[in-house]
This record gives sequence, structure tokens and C-alpha cells, in this order.
Amino acid sequence: MKKSFLFLAAFIFVSCAFIASVSAQSKLGKICGNPNVKCSTGNATFETYEIPFALPRNAVIYESESFYAIILKSVKQTPEVNCEDAISEDERLDIQAMFPNNKVFALKCSEAGNLYYTNVANNVNFIAVYAGRTLAEAKKFLKTVQSKGTFKGVNIRKIQAGFNGT
Repeated sequence: MKKSFLFLAAFIFVSCAFIASVSAQSKLGKICGNPNVKCSTGNATFETYEIPFALPRNAVIYESESFYAIILKSVKQTPEVNCEDAISEDERLDIQAMFPNNKVFALKCSEAGNLYYTNVANNVNFIAVYAGRTLAEAKKFLKTVQSKGTFKGVNIRKIQAGFNGT
């Protein structure tokens, strides 16, 4: 009886430790979609063209909560196109001025250690604007984007931002 109790207690302890470990690794950081609001990103620094998010503590892979973005422009990566130059910072800043309360962000190069975005092709650079946490918010903001008449073929995409901290 005593051995069974000790085994059960050890099993419960190990199970709880495992669950706590998995939970700590899977926390999602709050996305900072408004560039006018201070974002607590811990020790991490984000490039001006990246969308920042709060980093969860005790994680190995850092990911943001899911959010909606409107993809404004995409450029397929080719040997002739330098990924750093495919989307210029001047272009991003011009678009940011159009949407002062929604972060305009870009994926310039897909390389290990850089910020990545889920639900986008690996061989494409893009520029997008934060559209909200819900599909309803994104659809409403899409009308604002379309009213500018500047962007053709825009689409709503549910994505996450992240990077591997190892």
C-alpha cells in the first residue's frame, strides 16, 4: 500500500511538472498592434519594420497570440531580388502614415533567427497592416484600407509572429 501511494505521489508530481513546463513554453505574447501605445517586450528589441509583441517568460520559442493582418503587397523572392530591398523602409513609413493607429509591418528576409510569421509562404516578402484580434475587426478595417484606393488585391490573413530563442 505504501509503495502504491509513493508511486502515485511521484507520478502526480512528475505529471504536474511536465504540464507546467509545457504551459510555460506555450504561452503566447500579446501583440502590439497600435504603434502609439508602449509595448512591453522585455529584453527583446524588434526592428522598426517588425510587429512587436510581449514575450512570454520561460519560453524557448516565442510566439504572439493570433491576430489579423491585411496583406497590402507581396513580392516573391527570386535570385534577382535582394530580400532586404524588396520592401523599402520608406515605403513602409509612407503606408504607416496612412494608418497611424495600426502597425504597418514587413517581412523582408526569411532567415533563421529572424522574426517569422505563420500562415504565409516561405518564399515571399510582404508588407501588411495590423487589422485586429478578431475577424470582425479585420473586415471592418479592410473597408478603411480599400477606401484609400491605393492597394490592389489586398487580403485578410490570420497570423502569428514569432522567433526561436534558442
